[in-house]
Order: sequence, then structure tokens, then C-alpha cells
Amino acid sequence: MENGRRSSGKEERSGLKSSFAAGVAALVFLIIGYQSALFIHKASVLKILGNKDAPDTVFVIDRTLAERILKPLPAERLETMRKTLQGKDVYVVKKESPHSPQARAVREKATPKSVENFRFDPNTVAVPDLVRLGFTERQAAAIDNYRKKGGVFRRKSDFAESFVVADSVYARLEPYIDIPLLDLNLADSAAFDRLPGIGGYFAARMVEFRRLLGGSYSYKEQLMDIWRFDREKFDALSDLVAVGDGNVRPYPLWTLPADSLKLHPYIGSYAARGIVIYRENNPRSAWTVEALAEAGVLKPEMAAKLSRCRILSP
Repeated sequence: MENGRRSSGKEERSGLKSSFAAGVAALVFLIIGYQSALFIHKASVLKILGNKDAPDTVFVIDRTLAERILKPLPAERLETMRKTLQGKDVYVVKKESPHSPQARAVREKATPKSVENFRFDPNTVAVPDLVRLGFTERQAAAIDNYRKKGGVFRRKSDFAESFVVADSVYARLEPYIDIPLLDLNLADSAAFDRLPGIGGYFAARMVEFRRLLGGSYSYKEQLMDIWRFDREKFDALSDLVAVGDGNVRPYPLWTLPADSLKLHPYIGSYAARGIVIYRENNPRSAWTVEALAEAGVLKPEMAAKLSRCRILSP
């Protein structure tokens, strides 16, 4: 009986050893198989990378030709393309040949991406340039789809809130984001409509008020002279708009007839007649907004606003 138990114990230990040995062997074969798969995959990738569908074309051009055909590129990009060849500055332009989707996908995945920093407007930057900035093609396409659907990045913070813009990426790109301010004298009603808190009604009023001012705003605070356009509404967009000096049309205060002057928001019918009478009875050297206020032609508050406007010299 005792011999039987000893024999049974030996058989169990022998069976465990056999199972363990089989497990180890299976693990070894699994590791070898995994390493072989990695080797085959790497070899395949290297094969695709080494055997392109067609060779790319490289052009070497001089400075004059480069500036003419590459002018749309940012200056920083042009600088990176400039090389010195035999003591002469040249620009190296690479034109990629079309490749199969499979080869392109493998190359893009296997090739480390070079990230660039350059000034850009997230509302207009091209998809390839978004990729150059460090976004994946899918992320760049998502940003472009947002814009195509009417999305607008009004402020830098709007771009930061995009779901495809990681905090680390935004921190790197924030100094290079350049969103132009909306010029009050160049914008149409559609552009005004896209401003926060405006809508169709106030967009139309902003265009109409610009017309009554003589065709242009002289300073952006004039928006608050539009009926029901209060300080809260102005503060919500004041950092998004500007009045460019080159786009202000001086108001011809000293030549317009009374029926035209009365349309100006700071003049009106009574003051319009008074301005004409004042011009008829005073020398040109006395034609100033301050003089009109002193003569009682303009109310003090209206004179203060009109004095901030760009007035055509007498």
C-alpha cells in the first residue's frame, strides 16, 4: 500500500514536470514567433520605404525664380528651403510622385515627423500646413471640416478649445497664432453677423451707421452710438475689431450741403443749417469743430464726438 502511494506521487511529480516543460517550450516558441513577426514586419516596412512606387523629383532653382513661384509660402518656410551650393544661394524644391495608399500609409507611420513653427491664421491655414505644424492628417481634416461648416476661430482661446488641439500643442503654437482683427470699414454685414452677440439685426445697423457717418468709422467706440448697442455688447467684441488708419474716409464737413450734413448721427437738421450759415459768414481759418461748438451750432456732447472723427481739411 505504501509502495503504491510512493509510486503515485512519483507519477504526479513526473506529470507536473512534463507539463511545465511543455509550457516553457510553448512560451519559447511564442516568443520566437513574436520576434519573427516583428522582424518580418520591420523588413516589410523597410522594403516599402526603400522601394517607392516612383522616384521623387528635386528642383534646384535660383533666388529670383524662387521668389516668383514660391512667394505664397511663409518667409520662414522659404528660409528652410534655401541651401548653399558652390557658394551660391539656391532653393531646393522637392516634388513627390504619387504613391500607392498602402506605401504612403506605412511611410507616414514609420517616418518621424518634423514639426515646424510659423505664424498662421487658424481660419485660413491650409491642411498641409496644419500637418507641418504638427497635426496628424486626421486632426488637420477635422479642423478644416469645422471651418467648412461655418466654424470661426475668433480668438486664440477658441483654437485652444478645439478637441483636436492638445494643451501641449497649443502651448507651443500660441505665440505663432495670428488672427487678424476685423476692420470695421472693410467688413460686410455677413462678417459683422459672425461677431459674438451681433446677429442679423445689429449687423445691418452697423453697416447702415457706417454709411450715415460718411462711409467709414473713425474709431471703434462709435459702435456704442448705434441705438441699443450698449457697453456690454461692445466689450464682448472690442478685442476682435479695429479701425485701420488707411481705411478711414475723411468726412467732408466743410463742403457738404445741409441736406447731406443732417444725415450724420452727430449733426442733425438744426446743426446742418447752422454749419452752412457759419461757413458763409466766417473765414476758412475759423472752420473748426471747436468753433462750431463755441458758436452754439453743435451741442457740446455732439461736438466732442465729431471732433474724434476724421474730418477733411477745409
